[in-house]
Amino acid sequence: MVFRRLLAALLHSPQLVERLSESRPIRRAAQLTAFALLQAQLRGQDAARRLRSLAPGSACSLGRRAVRFKDTFNQELRRGLQDRQKSPPGSRRGPGADS
Repeated sequence: MVFRRLLAALLHSPQLVERLSESRPIRRAAQLTAFALLQAQLRGQDAARRLRSLAPGSACSLGRRAVRFKDTFNQELRRGLQDRQKSPPGSRRGPGADS
């Protein structure tokens, strides 16, 4: 508890924060963070550009495909659950099988 209060008091000290920001390890950590964020942004933009070029038609077409995939997935999931409930208890195999 005392350590937490001491740490909070130190971190709220403007002079200490400024001196830490001028230190080499903190500057380097800030540089690496900025580099990582910039790279992630550039890769995201590149991936979006490639995705747009791969998709035939407009982005609306891609949205319709996603909705159709979701609907088909849900139908197959429901069908699989119904088939599983209809099968006799002794015929199931795997982790959910009754012993």
